[in-house]
Amino acid sequence: MEAPDSSYVSSQDGSPKRSDQLKSSIPESGETFTHIRFLVSNSEAGSVIGKGGTTITDFQSESGARIQLSRTHELFPGTGDRIIMVSGNVEEVLNAMYLILSKLLSEMKKEGGHEVEARSRVRMIVPNGSCGGLIGKGGSNIKSLIEASGAGIKISPLDANYYRLSDRLLMITGSLDEQMEAIKLVLHKLLEDPHYPHYVNVPFSYAAYGPNFGPNGARGQFPNNKDDQNNSSVTIGIPDDHIGLVLGRGGRNITEISQVSGARIKISDRGDFISGTNERKVTITGSQRAIRTAEDMIMQKVNSVSEGMN
Repeated sequence: MEAPDSSYVSSQDGSPKRSDQLKSSIPESGETFTHIRFLVSNSEAGSVIGKGGTTITDFQSESGARIQLSRTHELFPGTGDRIIMVSGNVEEVLNAMYLILSKLLSEMKKEGGHEVEARSRVRMIVPNGSCGGLIGKGGSNIKSLIEASGAGIKISPLDANYYRLSDRLLMITGSLDEQMEAIKLVLHKLLEDPHYPHYVNVPFSYAAYGPNFGPNGARGQFPNNKDDQNNSSVTIGIPDDHIGLVLGRGGRNITEISQVSGARIKISDRGDFISGTNERKVTITGSQRAIRTAEDMIMQKVNSVSEGMN
């Protein structure tokens, strides 16, 4: 959440009332499991975690949602900001978002003194494939979201500096109540995309989307020729000692990744490395959406090693 020139009044006293309002306004899809990803600075991440993890534990207990933060080096491409993912049913996610945003506004008030303006910005991460439904024909849907919430809503273009990055930022500007109304409306619109739930599995894998366009550095990505009008392929490098994680016992992991993503996945033979590295070539073929989903699921398997060591 950003507020370069302003600070905010905490809404902690209104939290129970707001939670009741959210609960009463949740449509029948309230039991649907879903998630929201958004950006925070490192200092804001510290506020959400709290001393010894007490704040994030309390927020999870009070809301019923799961709240995950990327590690300090896991940043959204082109920014210096970490990622928070909130997952649960719709009611749990919205209540957790309210607790988090209220906390951040309270911290802004402490830092900003008495000059108060009740507007700030939240930056949600939205898959590019879901943006068409949010925008609508001629911008009709996003205009309706703006009118219904009273918030400013803007979707950023894809960052061309990061090869194959397929997520965009949706910026919501307004008061806390306006932001929450906009987040609720946006979330329900995202739920209309049947592919959106898949992204809950891959919240923090942006290391694979670094600004490398060639074989320099680990996990570089290399575009291949298009197979046909609709499908293309991409090759990523995976360290040889991590290939087992991608394959899984009896090939279970790679089969699951292929089924969920819809992509075809081929791993090079032993000893067939990307030139100058000890990385095996993993070639993923399919639609852009399928390739993106498969890449993210593969990197989640690989990153699970380092996460388990921390």
